[in-house]
Amino acid sequence: MTLIDFEKESAFIRIISVTRVPPFTFPHMSRRRRNETSDATTAPFRQLRSPWPPLDVLTPDDLARIHNASMQILENTGIELLDGEALEIFRKAGAKVDVGARRVWPDRDFLMGAVSKAPSSFTLHARNPAKSVVIGGDHIVFGPVGGQAYSTNYERGRRPGTLADLEELLKLVHCFNILHHGSDTLVEPTDLPAHTRHLDSTFAAFRLTDKTIMGHSRGRTVANDCIELVATAFGGLEAAQNKPVLIGIINVNSPLRYDDWMLGGLITYARAGQPCAITPFIAAGAMGPITIAGAIAQQNAEALVGIALTQLINPGAPVLYGNFTVDAHMRSGSPSFGTPEGAWATLAAGQLARHYKLPFRGNGSLSSSNVPDAQAAYETMMSLWPAILARTNFVYQGAGWAEGGLTTSYEKFIIDVECLAMMEALLHGCEVSDESLALPFINQVGPGGHHFDTEHTLSRYSTAFYNPIVSTRLQYANWVEAGSLDAAKRAHAKWIEALRNYEEPKLDEGVCEAMREFAAKRKAEIGERALTP
Repeated sequence: MTLIDFEKESAFIRIISVTRVPPFTFPHMSRRRRNETSDATTAPFRQLRSPWPPLDVLTPDDLARIHNASMQILENTGIELLDGEALEIFRKAGAKVDVGARRVWPDRDFLMGAVSKAPSSFTLHARNPAKSVVIGGDHIVFGPVGGQAYSTNYERGRRPGTLADLEELLKLVHCFNILHHGSDTLVEPTDLPAHTRHLDSTFAAFRLTDKTIMGHSRGRTVANDCIELVATAFGGLEAAQNKPVLIGIINVNSPLRYDDWMLGGLITYARAGQPCAITPFIAAGAMGPITIAGAIAQQNAEALVGIALTQLINPGAPVLYGNFTVDAHMRSGSPSFGTPEGAWATLAAGQLARHYKLPFRGNGSLSSSNVPDAQAAYETMMSLWPAILARTNFVYQGAGWAEGGLTTSYEKFIIDVECLAMMEALLHGCEVSDESLALPFINQVGPGGHHFDTEHTLSRYSTAFYNPIVSTRLQYANWVEAGSLDAAKRAHAKWIEALRNYEEPKLDEGVCEAMREFAAKRKAEIGERALTP
């Protein structure tokens, strides 16, 4: 571009920026203003499907080598299972087991035979049937964060999570239909007793949103309480056996170890026919090899053992192949989020999940930033893009993640909702037809004209483009006049507005009372005793 060209273009931009004619000359201005309120706040609930082939980053030879490396890890090194029942299940099924060492060496034929029994997709049921979701195939489910210890927002600052925080965040989940799923604990309610808070948080999730929810999976007692509590609303445990109503996250204690708490939860969920997302958490260079290929091979080995265990317990039980491999920051030892290496790991793990014909769980808004700033935004998109390109069926940690996962940020929750909503608009694509090509109107306008007032534009302008909830399109002077608010401050106002407009989805009074009575009964039975795996 020459200097003259640049000056011409700059002059054109300046003219356009101060021109107010088109918006004020639309004959349907009142309708336009009314329709512009349609955005991620008011959009209807609809599950996403990816229209594109997923991105393969591994060649067939790469994939075969990683699979073979995973099999060698399990056959030669083995994996520790710190639970007597899990060891016995593998032993009875014919695997090599050393009960004293609490180690299993499953061979590849045994392992893959068990994994092959897992379904490639399943339906997770919500109390509102219209909000049940399919997990698997080309379907995509967006869910918020879960498991954070702290909450933070611009009104109250950073503090340990409370039940009030959890309830507010659950209400926000319900307000935005781009979130298809509710978490178990968007923040840990640390003001409640640790041994019974799973009852309060699960009941709160079921009551405050009518979307699918997640259950706690820390040991047999907690897992069984959550399953039985929610099954109350679906006709009881027997009815829920073949109708998944809760999803549980099972984390591997990497490297190569499942602890007794996670195994207790896995066994309980699988036996009850409820899906487990088997998710090793590996920071390459710390809990796994520093090479991402080596870390993925280890993750694959760990995940396949947990998936196989669910099928040994209950053949056909729904299960997800989970990925949470990132790189460790080698100066501090802490995990890094939103990095190129983490992106590659997501894409490779998604390809492995498809190879084994399993639904895939990944993550959406990972970032190491402590505040909702530019770093948080670009690291989140570095996590979200690979999740979309990998055709992640269950995108967990999708809204609110801050401080490397320690904290749920209200402001970042809203910014992440914006990111998810933009991905939804992208996935819906653009129509290519005689109408959308608009050749008669291109001919009508001709060289040097504009399309602001053509019939083609006037009939479409209110719904033609994505309408943001956080981003601003104000020119500089108007932006200053409006308070010079950055994205985080606009997001702050948005979550306050959303909570003000929240309407609790009506829960059948009989179901509500039955769940309340069950929770009270279990609290009395548990008392002050410490729970065991």
